Amino acid sequence: MLFVVKRFIDSTVEDIRAMSSKDLLESIKASEGRVIMAEILTTTQPLIYGATNAELVSAFGADMILLNFYDVDNPVLYGLDNKSDSVIKAVKELTGRPVGINLEPVSPEAKVIGIREELPKGRLGTIENAVKAKEQGADFIVLTGNPRTGVTNESIIEAARYIKAEMGDDIILMAGKMHAAGMVKESGSKIISREVIDALAVAGCDCIMVPSPGTVPGITLECVNKSVEYIHSLGIMAMSAIGTSQEGAGEETIKQIALYNKMVGVDIHHIGDSGYTGVAVPENIMAYSIAIRGKKHTYFRMAKR
Repeated sequence: MLFVVKRFIDSTVEDIRAMSSKDLLESIKASEGRVIMAEILTTTQPLIYGATNAELVSAFGADMILLNFYDVDNPVLYGLDNKSDSVIKAVKELTGRPVGINLEPVSPEAKVIGIREELPKGRLGTIENAVKAKEQGADFIVLTGNPRTGVTNESIIEAARYIKAEMGDDIILMAGKMHAAGMVKESGSKIISREVIDALAVAGCDCIMVPSPGTVPGITLECVNKSVEYIHSLGIMAMSAIGTSQEGAGEETIKQIALYNKMVGVDIHHIGDSGYTGVAVPENIMAYSIAIRGKKHTYFRMAKR
C-alpha cells in the first residue's frame, strides 16, 4: 500500500513511527510553521516525580524532543526506568515523538568567555558519535554548542560536512547556533550570516537553526526574516531557537517570541531546557503552541501519545 505523508500536526503516533527521514521532513514542511521541538537536559532530575521530562514536554504539546547533554557512550535520562536496550528508543516508546540529540563540534583553538566547559567524548560532534546516535534510535542530530564550549560556526560546518558524507539521508541533520556558545567573535548578529548559511547548505544540512528574534542582542525580526528567507531559497528548512533561558519567562513574552518566529517563517520552533533546571516551564510550551497553531492542534498533540 502506498504511504501518503500527512501533515505532522495531523499525524498520530502510528503515522509518525511509519515515517522515514524524508517523510518526516516533508510532513514538517507541510505543517507550515506549526511544529514545536522541546529540548530537555538528560542529566537533571525530572520536574515531576514519576514522570520523565520527555513525557512532561509531550504532555504540554511538544511534537519533537531534543536531548541535551546526551552522551552516546554513557546514555542516560534521569527518571527513566529503562527496560529497553536504548534510552532513545525508550523515550520514543513512552512519548510517540521523534527524538534527537545535540552533538557539539568543539574547536580546541577557540577562545571562550570565562572558563571553558570540557565535554566528554560521547557528546562531541564526530562521525563516530553520529553513527552511534543513529544506532541508538535517534531520528535527528542537531550540531550546536552549549554555553562556554568553544563551538564555532566553522567547526559546525566541518562536522556537518563529514557527518552528512558518511550518513547521507539515514538521519536528519540540523545545525546552527542558539547563542554565541562563549565566542565573542560570533555573538549578536554575527551568529548567523549568508556565508554560514551557504556553507551549511553545501555541507548537506536538512535544517538550519537561527536564534529567535528577541532572544539574543542584535537578533532582530528583520535580520532573522532575511536569514530564513535565504535558507528557504536554498530548498532547506529553518528552525528558530530559544536557548537563552527565556523558556522560563512569562507567558506573554513566550507568546510574543512565538509570533515573531511565525512571522519570520520558520518550519520548526525550538524551545530550550532552562525554564526550570533541565526543562522549559511546561505552561510556556502550551502557550507557545496555542499562539502558533491554536487550541485545536495543541490539544490534539497533547492527547495523542
